[in-house]
Amino acid sequence: MKGALRSAFFIALKDMKAYYFKPPNISWGMLFPLVFILAFYLRSPIDFAHLIPGLLSLSLLFSTTSMEAIVITFERMTGALERLMLYPVSVTTILLGKISGGACFGITVTVVFLLCLIIMFPLHLKNPLLFLASVVISSFTFSTLGAFVSVSVKQVFEAQTLANLFRFPMIFLSGVFIPVNSLPSIIKPIAYIMPLTYSIDSIKVSFGYEPQIMHPLLSLLVLTVFAFIFLELSVKILKSRMS
Repeated sequence: MKGALRSAFFIALKDMKAYYFKPPNISWGMLFPLVFILAFYLRSPIDFAHLIPGLLSLSLLFSTTSMEAIVITFERMTGALERLMLYPVSVTTILLGKISGGACFGITVTVVFLLCLIIMFPLHLKNPLLFLASVVISSFTFSTLGAFVSVSVKQVFEAQTLANLFRFPMIFLSGVFIPVNSLPSIIKPIAYIMPLTYSIDSIKVSFGYEPQIMHPLLSLLVLTVFAFIFLELSVKILKSRMS
């Protein structure tokens, strides 16, 4: 167990140095949420504060999946993943390392966003511990989603297309801009099967809002279940493709 965690750590460290913490990737991870922030602030500065928890979750989603969704696909195309699998480490350990790299990148970008927003707006975290737990668990969940996308396709452009197929419906149906309770009843069940919904709900509670879906600890549990499901699916798919 200790050896597997050590291997996952070094895989994550390698990915962060090689892929994530490069200027183009940092700018892309921050650009899309920043565009949303500016657009909605300019439209309605007075009502902007209640959008911040959702925008932070959106930042987590895009920063974790922006590269995670293509890293494994890219390494399979270049043969780097096959060379990595020659080492005495399991497929699960390799994926955990890559997922951890994406999650750390997402946490870093989101914390930077939060610090900038705190400087610009009078924000007050009512429950910092819940916020930290929400950000960490959400980042790993979204990173496992990116890994699932990455192992499911053969080409990098296919990974981007599939990632957007998951991400864009979540933007509009998970409560970022429109509360889930305000959605038409026919659409609500779709919102409940999207991990971003539970991330937004738990982060909102950490800012002092009332939960709309369920107790925040249950939301974090649901996110953890999503993470395990995406990880198990990713392991099975990658094993079948590499065999």
